[in-house]
Amino acid sequence: MGSLSVSGEVATVTVEKIGGIDETTVEVPPGVTVLRGRNATNRTSFLQSVMAAHGSEWASVKGDSDQGRVELSLGEETYTRTLTRTDDGVAGSGLGLLTDSTVADLFAFLLEDNEARRAVERDVDLREIIMRPVDVASIHRQIRAAEQRKEEIDAELDRIASLKRELPDLERQQADLRDEIAETRDELQRVEDRIDERDADFQTTQKNRDELETALDELQATRSELKRVRDDIQSEQESIAALRDERGNLAVERSGLPESPTERLEALESDIDRLRERKRELSEYTTRLQNVIGFNEELLSGEHREITDAIDAKPESVGDITDQLYKGSKTTCWTCGSQVKPERIESTLQSMRDHLQEMVSEIGSIEDELDELTGQRDKIAETRTRAQELTATIEDVDAEIERRQTTVTDRRERRNNLSARVEELEERVTTLRTEEFNKVLDLHTKANELELELDRLESERDEVSGEIADIESEIRRNNELAAQREEVVDELIDLRSRIDRLEAEATDQFNEKMDDLLDILGYGNIERIWLERTDTPDDPVHNSDDSVTGSTFTLHVVRSTDSGTVYEDTVGHLSESEREVTGLVFALAGYLVHDVYEEVPFMLLDSLEAIDSERIASLVEYFAEFPSYLVVALLLEDAQALSDSYNRITDI
Repeated sequence: MGSLSVSGEVATVTVEKIGGIDETTVEVPPGVTVLRGRNATNRTSFLQSVMAAHGSEWASVKGDSDQGRVELSLGEETYTRTLTRTDDGVAGSGLGLLTDSTVADLFAFLLEDNEARRAVERDVDLREIIMRPVDVASIHRQIRAAEQRKEEIDAELDRIASLKRELPDLERQQADLRDEIAETRDELQRVEDRIDERDADFQTTQKNRDELETALDELQATRSELKRVRDDIQSEQESIAALRDERGNLAVERSGLPESPTERLEALESDIDRLRERKRELSEYTTRLQNVIGFNEELLSGEHREITDAIDAKPESVGDITDQLYKGSKTTCWTCGSQVKPERIESTLQSMRDHLQEMVSEIGSIEDELDELTGQRDKIAETRTRAQELTATIEDVDAEIERRQTTVTDRRERRNNLSARVEELEERVTTLRTEEFNKVLDLHTKANELELELDRLESERDEVSGEIADIESEIRRNNELAAQREEVVDELIDLRSRIDRLEAEATDQFNEKMDDLLDILGYGNIERIWLERTDTPDDPVHNSDDSVTGSTFTLHVVRSTDSGTVYEDTVGHLSESEREVTGLVFALAGYLVHDVYEEVPFMLLDSLEAIDSERIASLVEYFAEFPSYLVVALLLEDAQALSDSYNRITDI
């Protein structure tokens, strides 16, 4: 809601087709306005129109219309809303004075069906009513976000703890690698020294040596390539085996799917369309029937006087002498103009209500059948979709298997060619070698192997050293994460205890305001009305339930007898009028506790018959200072007790 300054401005309310109002325009000056009159004079309909102008949905459309409209003018601002009758009730559109009328509906618009008043009369848990203006949902969202951050931090701390456990093994592995590297270097040095000694005594032609080294290099490269090709073949064969297993599983799943014939799917679609059409027809029919019943009920209750007056004004036939004698006990039928007893019209209306209920029940049965058929259709469609997905996947797997088999064939051909080349090179090397030269070549081969091993060991050492450095870097984050976790835990404690604090504050404030209001009303037999808050939330740190409902709010009544005995009672034991008064006191206290007057310019009071006129006058006088506009609907005799300075409206 946004704050709105309307001090000194006359509010103009224009209403069309809302409640029992056909069309009217009413000016409401600042201060107290009394709507006085008998029942069925559209006072409540006007109050509902003011609510609708604020953005409330608690209003009804006139029985003979499908749409109503209200316009509220305050100074230079005009707010227009349209109410449209729908299958689900009444839907409002347009910009109201309030962006959210929730608090106003609860504590500023205190008509007979006000939710706060009715909650007390039904003697239910009042927590949801009291805490609704408080954005508890936002606190719950903050709790969920903090819990998620805590879980992420905990997971990271667990990961770091796991890394800590790995660190000793890695450090031992690093030390072992350093020892192996040192030993390999020493051995390599010894082999190189032996090569130098033999080269000093060994004589061979440079040409022979170059040819032999070239052949050995090619032989080594060819053997390496041959090994790589063999590894590729092995890898491809393993992949093909895995793909065949996957294909088998997919085929088994596809064969296990239930049958989903197209004919059954089409039949279900046809049945669903038929039932939807039937539901639409019944919904339209029940809407029309409901309008007829509502219109007739309004006529019976005394509304639409212009219609009944017009019917009564018709020239009457002589008729039966009995009808004339008992004319006073009958009423005019507005469909044919004849005189009938009201009981007959009420009987006809009851038959129409029974028929309406039958139609509503039939719609409910159709909806149940639609749900069942829709579920069957969706299940068949899901099965067909899954079968198509499985078929497409199997085709992809078959294509992949075929591709890999082609690759294996190519690799095998390559392997055979390389094997033949290795044999040729081995024969060539054998031809070029001599016994002494072989010893020198063996030393060179040994040296090459040691150099390769040294490279491998150093690479492995570097990798282990890198892992150790990364773990040590992560471990250094542990304290920072622990501090962050502590902050999140503190935030969770604050958030979870915040709801408890808000509930406690609301309880104290409600009790204080209800005491003040009881003092104003001055009921001798009701000493106090007070809220008790029980079942407060458990441990606010470890309780991670996102659907925390908070405490239970119970309303107690302290009464006194004529002899001065004070005893505690419950709302359920009060008389109907006492429950109405208690509900009104609770709702008025909510108006004061939540400072509703700071955001909502209007306060509406209706259905105050349970309070005598003197107490109504005291109540109005007390609340007159809070809202810019206090509009109260009263019977003529109750309105006489109010100050003459208040604005009065008798014709709406």
